[in-house]
Amino acid sequence: MAAQLPRRILKETQRLLSEPAPGISASPADDNARHFNVIIFGPDSSPYEGGSFKLELFLPEDYPMAAPKVRFLTKIYHPNIDKLGRICLDILKDKWSPALQIRTVLLSIQALLSAPNPDDPLAENVAKHWKDNEQEAVATAKEWTRMYASQA
Repeated sequence: MAAQLPRRILKETQRLLSEPAPGISASPADDNARHFNVIIFGPDSSPYEGGSFKLELFLPEDYPMAAPKVRFLTKIYHPNIDKLGRICLDILKDKWSPALQIRTVLLSIQALLSAPNPDDPLAENVAKHWKDNEQEAVATAKEWTRMYASQA
């Protein structure tokens, strides 16, 4: 099974396992080495601090020419992530480049948790809340983190 995977995917997978990025855990699924189970820990001093967010990452057949497909499985209150867990991030769309790696993508998603961007929203209602009353929106994000993404 592993022999069918391109060398690049094998190398990236090996690096993710041997040198995990801080606050991120990613491992290939047992039954499909193109499918990764990812956990991103909410960055310190963000509304998501203390949370542990599950994501799935899938490498399409034409990876690295095409971007990985990534979505949140854990419910999150964020202007750039919709209720289906889809993520609005330029490198997952038009800014993708084969020079980028799974690691880069995960670090960018982690950075998005630290810096929500309501000016490029995927979840319109959350972005509007963020712009109208950022303090209240951040409080909601913290509450959701506690309810849906806490370790307990």
